[in-house]
Amino acid sequence: MIRKFILVLSILIWTTMCGTASAADLGIITGSAKGTYFQFGLNLRELGKKFGYNIHVYNSRGSVENVYAVYKRPKTQMGIVQSDVLAFVLKVKSNKVLKQIAKKTKMVFPLYNEEIHLLGKTSVASFDDLNNMRVALGKEGSGTYLTAKLLFEVSGIKPVQTLAVGTNEALAMLKADIIDAMFYVAGFPVSLFLEHVSAGDGLHIVPIENKQITEFYPTVQIPAGTYPWQIQAVSTVAVKAVLVSFDFRQYNCEYVGEFANIVYENLDWLQQNGHPKWKSVDLDYPLKGWEQYDCVKKYRSGGNVGEPSPPMEKNPLLDAIKEIL
Repeated sequence: MIRKFILVLSILIWTTMCGTASAADLGIITGSAKGTYFQFGLNLRELGKKFGYNIHVYNSRGSVENVYAVYKRPKTQMGIVQSDVLAFVLKVKSNKVLKQIAKKTKMVFPLYNEEIHLLGKTSVASFDDLNNMRVALGKEGSGTYLTAKLLFEVSGIKPVQTLAVGTNEALAMLKADIIDAMFYVAGFPVSLFLEHVSAGDGLHIVPIENKQITEFYPTVQIPAGTYPWQIQAVSTVAVKAVLVSFDFRQYNCEYVGEFANIVYENLDWLQQNGHPKWKSVDLDYPLKGWEQYDCVKKYRSGGNVGEPSPPMEKNPLLDAIKEIL
């Protein structure tokens, strides 16, 4: 009997340990290594370590890729995406795949405002000057790409040439006078502009004050001195960054819910130790059209009712964006 008891006890201990190891393993898809999403992912990984979670932080091309990755890709339970990308997914009713993605994508938390950076030559005084200009939109699969396309659609401004290239390549092209301006949607301060733009480059952040655009996007300011070469405050518009998850119904529901509660209860730690944008995070912000994931709600006390990513697979969300815009 004693031997049998010890054997049963050993099995129970072993299975409990295995369950803990599995529960502590989560993946989050973010953005480029120089972007704010990726830095947020690293901050979440550090917080996770304190509570026994092993958070894998994947970089990516951005929001469009992230929405589809959370829906389809293994070991990618969470992702950070732009609110206008989520709104696009919700509104497209004609595409069966997008309807399924909208049904299965759940909000964990709203995070922070992402300012739309329009970096351009000094000859580009405002967004409206982009008529007949050469403009980099961001890489296909990124939230920047979708947002830039939407801004031109809403405003009626028509550049003479648009290029779907990543932010690093776009900045090099801008410095080489191959293009006139580039978009980058990210919470300030953006590492790429801190580290690789100087006053001698003759570039500036272009104001976005177009009336048609400000009717759809909230207006914000990038304060003076956010970047060493930026002397004055600049008016622009913003989107909300949102942490999302797949609508898991089994063990991943519990793991995402538990980790989300850790984030909620340790927001002060993230604000003190993480990216400056954590200081503006409101985890209770009511994001229009989206309710919080029920697996998160049940773990919330008082809540309201870099690893490289694999090559981008065929993405019906990106195909729909190209077809519609």
